Amino acid sequence: MNNTEQEKQEFSLEESFVQIEEVIAHLETEEITLEESFREYDRGMKLLQRCNDAIDRVEKKVLKINENGGLDEF
Repeated sequence: MNNTEQEKQEFSLEESFVQIEEVIAHLETEEITLEESFREYDRGMKLLQRCNDAIDRVEKKVLKINENGGLDEF
């Protein structure tokens, strides 16, 4: 496993949200170059995908009560 894969696994959902906010703040500055804005946009999209994947994994684990009082995966 390389460093990038380890970094992806180490970030919590909350940490990813904080980083997304940092990306947005940087994109909103007037001092950012076009090249930097492309890099930040790409970084933000990767963070959003990571968040989406994490949320999908959690949703698949959520259980719902069926009509017999048992639990089914959602």
